[in-house]
Amino acid sequence: MAVYTDVTAEDLSAHLARYDIGELLSFKGIAEGVENSNFLLHTTAGTFILTLYEKRVDPADLPFFIGLMEHLSRRGLNCPQPVKMRDGETLGELAGRPAAIVTFLEGMWIRRPQVAHCAAVGRALAELHLAGDGFAITRVNALSVKGWRPLYDRARDRADTVAPGLAATIAAELDHCEANWPGSLPTGVIHADLFNDNVFFLHDSLSGLIDFYFACNDILAYDLAICLNAWCFSADFEFDFAKGMAMIAAYQAVRPLSADERNALPLLARGSALRFLLTRLVDWLNVPPGAVVTPKDPLEYLSKLRFHQHVKSPTEYGLA
Repeated sequence: MAVYTDVTAEDLSAHLARYDIGELLSFKGIAEGVENSNFLLHTTAGTFILTLYEKRVDPADLPFFIGLMEHLSRRGLNCPQPVKMRDGETLGELAGRPAAIVTFLEGMWIRRPQVAHCAAVGRALAELHLAGDGFAITRVNALSVKGWRPLYDRARDRADTVAPGLAATIAAELDHCEANWPGSLPTGVIHADLFNDNVFFLHDSLSGLIDFYFACNDILAYDLAICLNAWCFSADFEFDFAKGMAMIAAYQAVRPLSADERNALPLLARGSALRFLLTRLVDWLNVPPGAVVTPKDPLEYLSKLRFHQHVKSPTEYGLA
């Protein structure tokens, strides 16, 4: 989450008049994340999240995001629910941006996840993959392997200002992933961004998943690889075998991986690390003036990529 577009109290109060969620008491921007402008709303009826979809988001994708949250909730997954306006619509416009309000999910995200948290995430991810089955709308993952080289092209000329030799490292990894990316693994709805700040816990129990604005259709095991990168490394970017083993075991207890998925895990983990290295690099080099956003360090994912490049077997992630 982040804030790129300012909203006045007057405009927000007028916007809320289209809903049955009470009158505005207070609101504040949420600086975490990188994609859209987000605000925490307090009204006389409760607490909500307002999202303004920024220019990088294709308005044609919004029915997918909104519909997916409703679909997953009907299937038993705890996630925010879009709030309908009096006319029954879930999407409006505010400050010149498409806008939606969703319910507030109770809980806190974990800054220093332990083994039990990683297991809970693995189980929830598998449940999400099963719950997404049958969702009628599809969305191509624009940030899968075919989308990485255009990102590289945007950052190539300045990449070495972030780390010496970074451009060449990325170019070689792109060549490897493009030549070897699997084309026949099971696919379905994936979250594609299930980082710590998108998973809430209450008293060490997972209470729900948020921020589905990167969700799409792609390789299911790729989503697991994203989570291994996001949750199973230490603060100094060393892979934690116990966390990886717990996450994978909990995932497989709900949705067992096929032999092909297991064998592809090292490559999927490399691709995941490259994807976040690239998007973080582009964001690091292109923070909009005046935006309330904290860009994330791309070099974290360079360290993780280097680990994956030396993995010889999926057992090194804790896969039994």
